[in-house]
Amino acid sequence: MHSLQLLTIGLAAVPLFATLAASADVPAAAPVPAVLCQPRLGLGNFFAKVKKGEPVTVAYFGGSITAANGWRPKTMAWFRQKYPDVKFTEVAAAIGGTGSYLGAYRFHNDVLVHNPDLIFVEFAVNDGGDKPEAIWRQMEGIVRQARRANPKVDICYIYTFRVGYEAQLSQGVNPPAASADEKLADYYGIPSINVALETVHRQQAGKIVYIAQKDATGHALPVADGVTLWSNDGVHPLDAGHEIYTQVIADAFEKMESIPPVGAYPTKAPFVADNWENAKQAPILPSMLSAGWTKLSAVDGIGKQFHSLMPEIWQATQPGETLTFKFKGTAVNLYDILGPDGGEAIVTLDGKEVGTTPLFDHYCTYHRLNTLAIGSGLADAVHTVKVELSSHQPDRTPASKQETGAFDPKKYEGVALRFGSIMLIGDVVN
Repeated sequence: MHSLQLLTIGLAAVPLFATLAASADVPAAAPVPAVLCQPRLGLGNFFAKVKKGEPVTVAYFGGSITAANGWRPKTMAWFRQKYPDVKFTEVAAAIGGTGSYLGAYRFHNDVLVHNPDLIFVEFAVNDGGDKPEAIWRQMEGIVRQARRANPKVDICYIYTFRVGYEAQLSQGVNPPAASADEKLADYYGIPSINVALETVHRQQAGKIVYIAQKDATGHALPVADGVTLWSNDGVHPLDAGHEIYTQVIADAFEKMESIPPVGAYPTKAPFVADNWENAKQAPILPSMLSAGWTKLSAVDGIGKQFHSLMPEIWQATQPGETLTFKFKGTAVNLYDILGPDGGEAIVTLDGKEVGTTPLFDHYCTYHRLNTLAIGSGLADAVHTVKVELSSHQPDRTPASKQETGAFDPKKYEGVALRFGSIMLIGDVVN
């Protein structure tokens, strides 16, 4: 018996999602030159509404760099200052530690339901460990979902920085994930803004340091006069770093303002045939659950904590409780919550037990979002999934040793499964 893949969310802005095997017959992933702004077809539909004074909705879709109190609210403030007669609505749809893998599944629920006019997409850092073929599948799924929902929606890619990218950017080329994104952006005419490149330019000019050096005791040393400390960890900018990002984006928008609107973007053949255009979330229905499941309250506790991302959360705490459903499609996952009391999920696919996974790991001193990957690359047919709560309690020692305060053993008692939705490429069937 093997352990199913556990895809954790929210630990850091690094790639946390394993990807599918590479597809055949896809374009090569050679490095792409890095430039501050590639206007391509521009953002003319966005600017047309702005110039008419019409209300505009801007969605920010990405990882923790976008979720932070940084370039996202700063650019929104810039829009409102530059276009004071326009009512701007912000959709903050970024989740730390996530890339386009989860993004393709949650895109409709978290972004498209708000009918945005402009969508910023920032996943290049968190997609950094993915193969180009996986990035194309996932990111093209996002693009095609957006254009299917609204052919006039404008999309803009944002490429942020992390330490390690400077070697390639200093040579004038993008790191692999941004290079993969650029090939897709060329195909669809999507503009891109490379704030990572400006970060490297400033470091080369001696204006910033990526991370402060430390003394023998581990304490950060002060930076020289006139030099700005960019981050504490080499990934997440401090306020000065976010100011750099905002200025680059503002300059790029002013550069693109004169590009005429496209109107409805033309329908194109897929860039890769197996893209995730049909990735989606489906609700868990009471008919799928055994009798002992309960729906968590949205106004207190764990239900309240995750309500904005999981409007419904079903919980089981008694061994033997099951979730069973059928779907027609090629991939299936469960959007769930890990935590100190996480139990083990026994998963059966099409009548065969494929693995047992603890919804718990050594980071589980708190509850956080997670994706339990059940099956991918499946035949496009009807499949049956069954998940059962095991009576076995995972070893809590690795997490409990990380507690910094007083240890409370009750925090780690019990076994629980908590699921928010079914994530699939395909459709649930009755």
